[in-house]
Amino acid sequence: MDLDIDGVRIARDRADLALRPGERLLAGGTFLYSEPVPAGVTALVDLLGLGWEPWVLPGSAGVVAGPEVAGPGAGRPEVAGPASTGLEVAATCTIATLRDRAAAAAGQYPGLRLVAPCVSAFQLSFKVAHTATVGGNVCLALPAGPMTALLATLDATAEIWTPDGGTRAEPVADLITGPGSTTLAGGEVLRALRVPRAGLEARTASRKLGLTALGRSAVLVTGAAPATVDTARIVVTASVPRPLVMHVPAGDHGALDDALDRVTDWYDDPHGAPDWRAAMTRRLTHEVLEELS
Repeated sequence: MDLDIDGVRIARDRADLALRPGERLLAGGTFLYSEPVPAGVTALVDLLGLGWEPWVLPGSAGVVAGPEVAGPGAGRPEVAGPASTGLEVAATCTIATLRDRAAAAAGQYPGLRLVAPCVSAFQLSFKVAHTATVGGNVCLALPAGPMTALLATLDATAEIWTPDGGTRAEPVADLITGPGSTTLAGGEVLRALRVPRAGLEARTASRKLGLTALGRSAVLVTGAAPATVDTARIVVTASVPRPLVMHVPAGDHGALDDALDRVTDWYDDPHGAPDWRAAMTRRLTHEVLEELS
């Protein structure tokens, strides 16, 4: 990134998020720093100064301590059960913090086992994993966004701060409207991602495929089967422009085929041709449905 900017302002409270002309929000910055400065950007506003707790999993008894995690907002995870209100992940939570705290809590909340394969889909270096943020990956709205896949599969909701001081909520699966495009309006800030208890307790499965073993995902299929519902929630990313969410009765492969037959906008980029992606998506979604049935 060309760092020819006028300065960086550290946000300390919500009022500091009112952007001045030429300012742009900064979280981990791993993507922003890898690209040329967008036209008109003259300064950055650092969200990490807000000090948001990266991981909040409420409960009333027995904190289960996980490993210490390096990075902003790190420390011992608060994992107590049962989590009647679900999990809150701050938009500024780093990928490494999410990975490590989910690993510590996955024995109690099986839905969190999906975190590991989604993080693995990044193919991140140690440095980037400890800097890149969950919210940043969601807001980038990349077709191959592993955090979008994870959160959409667990039926997470985005908490969004509006510039008038209000708050609105939107399913993560609906937040992404296309490659690099979201429903976030000017001045809105993604504050947190909330995973309901049903998502935490769900059985999960995943499949990933790319043109190379360590390359970007060409197809990422993730699925969750809540304990109290005889239906699988299957999410397709990377092979489509925005998350494709399908609710399929357990074991009903015909219904899955019907849903896939209606998809016409298979993604086309150097990481995979549309017809190949369509064929591989069909194969992997059937594997995920079979595993969850």
